[in-house]
Amino acid sequence: MDLSKVSPERREILEKISQYERDGKFDQDVENDPPAPELLPDKVDYLNKKLTSKISRKIANFVGDRYFLGLIKKGGLIIDGVKGEEHLSALKNGAVITCNHFGVIDHYIVFHCIRKYLPRKYLYKIIREGNYTNFPGLFGFLMRHCNTLPLSSNRRTMINFMSATNTLLKRGETILIYPEQAMWWNYRKPRPYKIGGFKIAYRANVPVIPTFITMQDSETLAEDGYPLQRHTLHIMPPVYPDPSLGEKKGAEVMLNVAFSAVKAKYEEVYGVPLSYETQEEKAGEEE
Repeated sequence: MDLSKVSPERREILEKISQYERDGKFDQDVENDPPAPELLPDKVDYLNKKLTSKISRKIANFVGDRYFLGLIKKGGLIIDGVKGEEHLSALKNGAVITCNHFGVIDHYIVFHCIRKYLPRKYLYKIIREGNYTNFPGLFGFLMRHCNTLPLSSNRRTMINFMSATNTLLKRGETILIYPEQAMWWNYRKPRPYKIGGFKIAYRANVPVIPTFITMQDSETLAEDGYPLQRHTLHIMPPVYPDPSLGEKKGAEVMLNVAFSAVKAKYEEVYGVPLSYETQEEKAGEEE
């Protein structure tokens, strides 16, 4: 596409993504976000036990849902459909869903496509510390109360986080995890997975349901000059933990199976083998 029409800010991000791909920094953030304040244990109510948390959650989910539904109606968010819905029966007793992370809208694409299959009302989302602590105003309110589970650089907070995720999964909730870790804007390839989310699933003895959102350029340009994307959610078969392997090995097996399924889906939809610029450059040097 003609990048001359894309805003300088977005071009800078695209160039940074290309550089990070060449450097193999797949889990590094590319956005110019400020440093994240440390999230302390008393600043987050993971299980929404407080009355104020329950009220804030209800308001935040209502406002967030109305916003994204309005965006879909106006054509600002395009979801072409979902494939593999038959695999969502695995949600019935708690599950971890994995998804590629390419924008602030990817979590809602997943929720919108699976909401009628959720055995309980909500989709919980694991988010980075800065997304919970950095943002003021309405956006910050939504980040803190739309069933988000923030990570933290504080050890005591992370102990609470791990306990909460285990409790939620064992009571039958669904948790969305981005195993690629960092968000790369409109990046279409799957990136190497981190093992943390798979350990969470293994520990709670629940399946991982791998999903992958594919994109196509639409004919409409967004305000930043980049084509609005048309999105399709692909749902792959659930990956169940093998209790005989132990947490470390069992989580590794689940990760490898999930990533292989997503890699195959990427290659099927886009019609090209998955490769990264680092690999392509090395191949050229060897020749």
